[in-house]
Amino acid sequence: MSAIGDEYHEFTKLRRGEPPKHRWRYRAPPELYKIYEDAPLIKLPEPEKSGGMPIWEAITKRRSCREYSDEAISGEELSQLLWATQGITGEIDGYYLRAAPSAGALYPIETYLVVNHIDGLERGIYHYAVLRHALELLKIGDFRQRIASAALEQEFLARAGVVFVWSAVAARTKWKYGERGWRYIYKDVAHVCANLYLAATSLGLGCCAVGACFDDEVNELIGLDGKEETVVYLAAVGKLP
Repeated sequence: MSAIGDEYHEFTKLRRGEPPKHRWRYRAPPELYKIYEDAPLIKLPEPEKSGGMPIWEAITKRRSCREYSDEAISGEELSQLLWATQGITGEIDGYYLRAAPSAGALYPIETYLVVNHIDGLERGIYHYAVLRHALELLKIGDFRQRIASAALEQEFLARAGVVFVWSAVAARTKWKYGERGWRYIYKDVAHVCANLYLAATSLGLGCCAVGACFDDEVNELIGLDGKEETVVYLAAVGKLP
């Protein structure tokens, strides 16, 4: 008996001479920007867009780091990390392009932060408002142990300055690509995470991606339904010891 993952990849293959299993949906696409209208808004410092560590040096130095000091990440550093992963970098005919590539420029990935040690920010859970390069405060509280426990008891998440939680709004991609869209969603979030690694390295910060988590526990912590929007990846960032 084949596993469900094997069946999915077989079902969603594109084959020459066969029409795609999905049809283009001739209707308005889902909204590309999630906004928490009633959440307190915290503006981020303007990110730097020139200079810094050469890209070749950042690639050479990039490693997964699980040991962090107690020093807080600055607001400027957090701003830089968010812009490097999902920030707006250009515009074509009123359509905004972002730092990481996305299939069909549909950008299904949303960014949430579990803030542990960030200068000027209360501990809590935040959402990155891409259009405003700002944070929306969703919950105040110390969630260090909850996020570590939900990630299979990986305690280094509790010691990180911040934990990035990436979710997928699948309808944004499936609107165009049908069930095959899930292939692209996982690639999209990998692009975002790769940018985080390089940006963190350039800033002298440690970064470690985490794929293992109890999905529904993380969804509940962030406030996601796990269906229309669900967690797909995590990453911890902290000051190096």
